[in-house]
Order: sequence, then C-alpha cells, then structure tokens
Amino acid sequence: MRNLPNYITVGRLMSLPILVAMMLINSEWAAWTALGIYTAGCLTDWLDGYIARRYKLESAFGKFLDPVADKIFIATVLITLLANNNLPWWGCIPVTIILCREFLVSGLREFFGPQNIKFPVSNLAKWKTTAQMFSLGFLIMGDWGEKVFSPNWEMGYSLLTIATILTMMTGWTYMKEGLKHLDV
Repeated sequence: MRNLPNYITVGRLMSLPILVAMMLINSEWAAWTALGIYTAGCLTDWLDGYIARRYKLESAFGKFLDPVADKIFIATVLITLLANNNLPWWGCIPVTIILCREFLVSGLREFFGPQNIKFPVSNLAKWKTTAQMFSLGFLIMGDWGEKVFSPNWEMGYSLLTIATILTMMTGWTYMKEGLKHLDV
C-alpha cells in the first residue's frame, strides 16, 4: 500500500464525498468546484498508473484497487447525476448500461483471473472511457456550463450516447472473449 500511486488512488476515492456534496449543491461555485474535483479524479486515474509503471512501483494492492476505484468513481458520478436530476428520465438507460458493463467486465476478470486468462484493455475501451469522462464533465456543469459553452447539455448528452454505444460494443467484445474460455 505504501507507495505514491496507491496514495493517489486512495486520494481519488477519498475525494468522492466532497465531489458528491458539490454536485448536490445548486450553485455556480459548487458546479465549478465539482468539475475541478472530477477533473483531478480523471487525471489521477491516468497518473497513478503512469507513475507505477514508470518507476516500477506496481503492487498487487494497486492492481486490485485502481480498477475498483475507477469504477466506484464513475458509478458515483453517474448515480449522483441521476439523483440530482442532471440527467433526464431516460438518463437511467445509459447509466444502467454503463454500470452493467462495468460489473460484467469486473466479473469476467475476477472469474478468469485464477486461470491466468487476461482481458487486456482495448483501444475501443480507451475511447469509451475518454468519451465517458468528457460527457460526465459537461453533465456535472449542467445549466452553469451553458454560461460558458452554450451547447453544454447537447455536448454532454451526445458524448454520453457515444460512450454508451462504445460501452455496449466493448462489453460484447469482452463477453465473447469470456465465452471462448467456457464450455458453452
């Protein structure tokens, strides 16, 4: 546990209560604060892995915690957006698809891990994550974002739609790969 990448990952998780609180306060300063915390969380998602690989600080704890922290971080933001009505009623559809895919992929990795079967992250999955992260940033800003970037909602919804499509595509790819290793 005691290395910089793991501390960064734990810090990302510890920022969640403040992020949620800021997302639930209906004011411009809170929206900007939430966006700042969210952006820092997204950047540390990349940074912890980079530092771990670059300085050979990879650990079993980090390999476990980082993907879990990523999923908790994104799931918390998605659920808070729904709870705060920053997504319309149909927002539950992409949120459900995204969360189900995350559980599916985590389950596959957990199930096949003891058999030393890996599910490497594809380029398409990286694009999915990028679209998802940007979409959530726009959606966190909500109406306050319209003051700075007038198609804020449209950009957030469009990127969320793209992320959802990529989520289904990558989920299907991982599922097909998992089925190859089962006696089905």
